[in-house]
Amino acid sequence: MAVQSKLLLPSKLSEQSIKQIISQLTNLYLTHRTKISRTIYVTFALALLNRLRNAISEQKAASIRVTEARLQRAGSSTVEASATARKRVQLNSEFFRNIWRLLRIVIPRWKSKELRLIISHSFFLIIRTLISLYVAELDGKIVSSLVRGKGRQFFKNIAWWMMVAVPATFTNSMLSYHQCKLALSYRSRLTTHIHEQYLSNMTFYSLSALDDRIKNADQQIAVDVANFSNSLAELYSNLAKPMLDIIIYNYSLSKSVGGEALFAMSLLVQLSANVMRALTPPFGKYVAEEARLEGEFRAQHSRLIDFSEQIALYNGHEAEKDNLDKGYFTLIKHVNRILRRRLYHGVMEDFVIKYLWGALGLLLCSVPVFLKIPGQELRGTGDRTESTLPLDSCHSELTCPGFVTNRRMLLSSSDAVGRVMFSYKEVTELAGYTSRVAALLNVMEDIHFGRFSKNLASSPSPTNTTSQPPSSILSNRGTIIPSPNIEFSSVPILSPSASILIPSLTFYITPGQHLLIVGPNGCGKSSLFRILGGLWPVYGGTVQKPPTSDIFYIPQRPYLSRGTLRQQVIYPDTLAQMRVKGITDSDLLQHLDRVEIAQIVDRHGGWDAEDEWPSVLSMGVQQRVAMARLFYHKPKYAILDECTSSVTLEVERKMYETAKATGVTLMTVSHRRSLWRYHQVILQFDGQGGYFFGELDAERRLQLEE
Repeated sequence: MAVQSKLLLPSKLSEQSIKQIISQLTNLYLTHRTKISRTIYVTFALALLNRLRNAISEQKAASIRVTEARLQRAGSSTVEASATARKRVQLNSEFFRNIWRLLRIVIPRWKSKELRLIISHSFFLIIRTLISLYVAELDGKIVSSLVRGKGRQFFKNIAWWMMVAVPATFTNSMLSYHQCKLALSYRSRLTTHIHEQYLSNMTFYSLSALDDRIKNADQQIAVDVANFSNSLAELYSNLAKPMLDIIIYNYSLSKSVGGEALFAMSLLVQLSANVMRALTPPFGKYVAEEARLEGEFRAQHSRLIDFSEQIALYNGHEAEKDNLDKGYFTLIKHVNRILRRRLYHGVMEDFVIKYLWGALGLLLCSVPVFLKIPGQELRGTGDRTESTLPLDSCHSELTCPGFVTNRRMLLSSSDAVGRVMFSYKEVTELAGYTSRVAALLNVMEDIHFGRFSKNLASSPSPTNTTSQPPSSILSNRGTIIPSPNIEFSSVPILSPSASILIPSLTFYITPGQHLLIVGPNGCGKSSLFRILGGLWPVYGGTVQKPPTSDIFYIPQRPYLSRGTLRQQVIYPDTLAQMRVKGITDSDLLQHLDRVEIAQIVDRHGGWDAEDEWPSVLSMGVQQRVAMARLFYHKPKYAILDECTSSVTLEVERKMYETAKATGVTLMTVSHRRSLWRYHQVILQFDGQGGYFFGELDAERRLQLEE
């Protein structure tokens, strides 16, 4: 027994000494609590100032890096520039500039519908937080009445619980409704803005023909804009509500557990949050890359549909299948990589947010139970604690409801902090969508001001007799002068890859002086027409030409739009515009009769019939419809690019004679000798950078052909 008492004595002494040490430390803290609180608050203020200073320094450094990157991209190829841009998808100053620019588009003014939706959404967010705070207090009252065995008060609190459920459920439904309305409104504003830019000044053409920075504009307009709008609407709800919860719940908790304990827990949470942020993968870059791969995969399917006939004639289905499989598996490989990263990151987040922060929260809730803090109260009963509480006081009438209320608020606050942490991934995803949409807007803005970025040929064309490389010629701009005539003076003609086809082209025609243009493939005929049509810029010299509306273009394969048969003849006019011009269906029928296809009106069910016209009409009929379209518009000049290749010589004769009779000056590209008699001058390209311009003489024409 003596031996046992000696063995037990040290353990009792050690337990008593630990209690004494804890009691002394507690008394020492309570004695100097005011000084400690002031020190903590001053330290917190200094930390905020230092954090603000570091943020400003990082902002300046990021802007310097962006400037250097732009200067570096100016001398590099477009592919390298786009790859660099994809790698830089992150939360930096460029992201904030882009998101601010897009916000000014989706929320154009203070009195806009979108701002009213945000204010209404914010109101319901506040109501939801206040309801949650009341429910936390009501939860403590229910537990208190249950512990004390007061059935009447218990059922009364249960009735209040059910009554609170009515506004709570209505508030949750309104929050979901406002979020969907915001996303839809954002998308409508942004899509309308992009359509105005995309479908003005031939931007849609320049984006694909003169610039290499945007590969899949359709995917960015149809998909990325929707993803950006949804992400932006969700982010506001997922950030505003948790931050409001954190402020209100922490304020309520500080009245129960003291500001020092709450501040200490905040430091631990901030430390673990910084570690998590450092270990978070670059989800923004992953999302942007996934969107790019999705666009490429979609473009491959579109290409298969557009060229289905050619692919089928070549039996190229196996080769196309290999390309599609390669694009798909590249996309799936990237998606699987993202899923693996999210798995590892999700395990870390769940452990830290749910369990580590939960344990810290329980320690925080235990402060008013085990310690008496002057000036603090236990919420739940409205009574103030006046004496030191025993260790088993959680079962008393005072501490149990207070502990339940504090724990409920703490869980809600921890959940809010967790949602803020989870929203970091959403912010990075928003950064990916923002970079895609902003890149589209930036490129369209550059195109509007005539700034193009083209993947140039590896070397200048052998026909380039100038001392300037293609890259410097692309930066030059010639002069365009409005004139009833068409005149080119020392104008360089470039290919889509910026190779110089003709160093200096000079010719002119006047109204009624019909021009025949001939030459081998790739000699510059199409580039010449694009300049005349206002599709390509003038890279030098002087061009005199009438407005683009006075020049009509008919290619070998005419474009037939979706709509009625009438719309195929009057395109791009609408029915209302046709009525304003005083043209009737009988006039349209006469145009069709001139090209001997008036019977298609009755055959296909009248002028209002709708069908897939490119598939229903043969190539010869399509070319005649295009010529009837020329008769309808009666432009001053018409560019006819092999537009009679699928019709008979008799129909061709009627088409050209009618066009000349209507006063249209013809610029024809064709190698058919039957068309010589309809033209007075000829422009002959030799394919080596040279050309001949002069009167069209049959003997001279035969010599040029030889």
